[in-house]
Amino acid sequence: MPAFLKRSDVEITAVADICDARLKSAQNILPDARFYNNYEELLAQEKDLDFVDIATPPCDHAKISIAALKKGIHVLCEKPLATNTKEAQGMLLAAKANKRVLFPCHNYKYAPVVKVIDETIASGKLGEITAVTLQTFRNTHAKGVQEWKSDWRREFSFSGGGIAMDHGSHTFYLTFSWLKNFPTSVTAKAVTLSKEFPTTEDNLTCVLSFPGGFAHSYLSWTAGVRKVIYTVQGTKGAILVHDDDAEISIGFPNIGSHKGTDDYKVDKFVIESDWMDASHTKWFNSMFDKFLNCIEKEEWLNDEIKESYVCIETIEKCYESSKQNSVTQEIDSSFSFLRE
Repeated sequence: MPAFLKRSDVEITAVADICDARLKSAQNILPDARFYNNYEELLAQEKDLDFVDIATPPCDHAKISIAALKKGIHVLCEKPLATNTKEAQGMLLAAKANKRVLFPCHNYKYAPVVKVIDETIASGKLGEITAVTLQTFRNTHAKGVQEWKSDWRREFSFSGGGIAMDHGSHTFYLTFSWLKNFPTSVTAKAVTLSKEFPTTEDNLTCVLSFPGGFAHSYLSWTAGVRKVIYTVQGTKGAILVHDDDAEISIGFPNIGSHKGTDDYKVDKFVIESDWMDASHTKWFNSMFDKFLNCIEKEEWLNDEIKESYVCIETIEKCYESSKQNSVTQEIDSSFSFLRE
């Protein structure tokens, strides 16, 4: 809501929330809007909506999205897109059938330091990207509002899973982008250290295989620190990101018996990306502009919603791999269900 209110091209006309306290909070901010106790009432009463922004726990993403799409309303939906591939397939099919845009909130793609990584890869300075590593450290799960189930991320009935479901999408869509493809398989291990929340994992490690490369990811809610560390490794150089600190190395140094390259250089810099701000509102405008662009171009099944679907499939396969003692699971990104 704070990000929308700063834009001149958006008017928030209606809000639905099942929590009375949150609805009253919205009323204080938007005195001229209309308010409803659930999404069914909102969709039934509102006749002139361009889009809805779904910011509920994942358990409700599919049913609200499909209901809105059937009403002819575009949908901006929080990650993860759904809690399983069956729900996600229904969402994509509804977007296709009703010719309305379904777009995921993949906001990490719009972090300033991630944009620099994208630009560096596109420049060709790193050569062919062959491997990426992504480590996301948190000291706890993100807490919800005090007025409504602040630990919903650890309750399977609301979240559909633990840190893999909650944060896996961010990790996986970045690997898709940097390795320029979807993965073909995954090997994973999920661990639950918490005794308070035994039904959802709080640690995940996995390796994704790609045509021509691989990605290694580690996600933790028990790390005792909040931090992201990414590397992007290519045939000519590499990038290291440590929160806002970035380092681009081109070539490699002559150290010991290893022959280096004549063009070796290291560029170190800082890009303020506000990783510590869990709301990530400063990344919002670039993401929303892309959503509007998809509407303008009538890209109902845009590239981002397709990668969002593969994120859900990858998360499902991570869970399956872990259940089977980390047996590698194949990933099918053919989208055959859209052609049936």
